Amino acid sequence: MQVPGDPAPAGPSRPLPPFVQELDTLVRARYPLVYLVTSEEQRVEAILADLARSHGKALLGWSATKGLRRLDGAKGPLPAAQSPLDALAAVEKLSEPSLVVLEDFHPYLQDPQVVRALRDLAHALKSTYATAILLSPSLVIPPEVEKEISVLDVPLPTYGDLLELLKQIVGVVRRSENAKVELTNADADQLVQAALGLTLSEAESAFAKAIATDGRLSRADVPLVLEEKRQVIRKSGLLEYFAPDAKLADVGGLDALKAWLARRGAAFSEAARRFGLPQPKGLLLLGVQGCGKSLTAKAIAAQWGLPLLRLDMGRIFSGLVGSSEENLRKAIRVAESVAPVVLWVDEIEKGLSGSQSSGMVDGGVSARVFGALLTWLQEKTAPVFVVATANRIEQLPPELLRKGRFDELFFIDLPAAAERREIFEIHLTKRRRDPAAFDTAALAARARGFSGAEIEQAVISALYDAFAERTDLSQAQLERAVTESLPLSTTMREEIERLRAWARARTRPASTPCEEEATP
Repeated sequence: MQVPGDPAPAGPSRPLPPFVQELDTLVRARYPLVYLVTSEEQRVEAILADLARSHGKALLGWSATKGLRRLDGAKGPLPAAQSPLDALAAVEKLSEPSLVVLEDFHPYLQDPQVVRALRDLAHALKSTYATAILLSPSLVIPPEVEKEISVLDVPLPTYGDLLELLKQIVGVVRRSENAKVELTNADADQLVQAALGLTLSEAESAFAKAIATDGRLSRADVPLVLEEKRQVIRKSGLLEYFAPDAKLADVGGLDALKAWLARRGAAFSEAARRFGLPQPKGLLLLGVQGCGKSLTAKAIAAQWGLPLLRLDMGRIFSGLVGSSEENLRKAIRVAESVAPVVLWVDEIEKGLSGSQSSGMVDGGVSARVFGALLTWLQEKTAPVFVVATANRIEQLPPELLRKGRFDELFFIDLPAAAERREIFEIHLTKRRRDPAAFDTAALAARARGFSGAEIEQAVISALYDAFAERTDLSQAQLERAVTESLPLSTTMREEIERLRAWARARTRPASTPCEEEATP
């Protein structure tokens, strides 16, 4: 029988962080098995050492390479337990109150004998003062022990943790004659903010790299620390980092959407929290292909000065049972760890279109992933601004469109005449041509029904013609390129009209409505 309560000395005098409080509660309640998901062994073992001392318990550790050993420096014999089965048997026989850390134990949970032994251990520990703690970077729980084990995700270091690390490094550097510290309090704050989302080990490496680069630690090292954060994103394999090089000024038209974004720009600040504003959730951008949805996602990140991550739903789904859900959780953890951030989910309908019939097609994997994504979109508290784009509205599950998942649903239509003229001017300027030298109003009229991407391709086609003819770009070449192009609004007229009819009463237009009908 499990008896709550742990004979322990008085706890620590200062308040514990929420994660440590929860772990402390599980130990005091004598939970037999606790699973900590993290790659930070040293940091977690330091936390467990403090916890073990506060409860008057021994701290033991087991690994496949070192066997069973003491992690608290205490003396006393321990049984030789090199194999996982021997380790579990040794933990069951412990007579002293203990916290036992089983390092990287997840590969052995594929072995039926180990799973059975772990289940037996869970029953045995309920009548003792020992807790077995599985420490692993990935979550693997066999169904046999689901009811016996409690799972905690170890949060990344807080601002205070990273500031303390920086102070320690500054102290070491100041005692050295080979490097200098050139940091004000504001500079230190910038460095720590840049390091948020890194583990202590990664942050320490980033600060060390900054010192090794030029022999000093200063505010100029912030980009180096951010580069380490990009490495974290790359190593996850599920998210792509994009340098936000586009600006909202590079997006033609969409004045209503731009005005909405301008009002939300400062909502990530602490002043907004004091005012009572919640964190902005995100946008769902629906519309015609080639009209600037992806470009807008990139421009939002640049406008707000935030990192831009792209989530490819195709990478989330894999052939291993259970791994798709874990991939989504991992991608969300990475995005939240580097927040505030803009998370761009491109063509979201392609990843979620099969969720309704998922039970008959893929055993319910798509439905479970979709459910987990919906829950996160609704409940997330981290400052992750999600920009999801979609072309085929009929493939979107209706649950995704409900208010609360996103702050707003915008429909991006084919550009009207004034917007087409602006798009021509943007792309001519990009190609080092003066828009004033061309009749862009005439070009916009001729390009009625063109998307922004089709206008860009027309400008590029005209440049190819000019280069082949060994002349500079002319109005006639641009008009010929437009005339020779067949826009999507012609080849897919019925589908675009159906899209507009659906969006008219369900979404907010990204551009101020005008009398011109964009489709020819």
